[in-house]
Amino acid sequence: MPKMKSNSSAKKRFAFTGSGKIKRKHAYKSHILTKMSTKRKRALTHSGLVDKSDASRVERMLSA
Repeated sequence: MPKMKSNSSAKKRFAFTGSGKIKRKHAYKSHILTKMSTKRKRALTHSGLVDKSDASRVERMLSA
């Protein structure tokens, strides 16, 4: 049987924290930023955590 492969796009988008949670970047920070307030853009800069309900799916994509 062939080896299992991790999802390459997930490898680039997610990372595990030291405590085992999954870190992610915020969306809507790539282009057309002129209409967005500075406060909103600054808030989107910081990374967030994957929600508990989605964590198992993301973990399955990364585990191989």
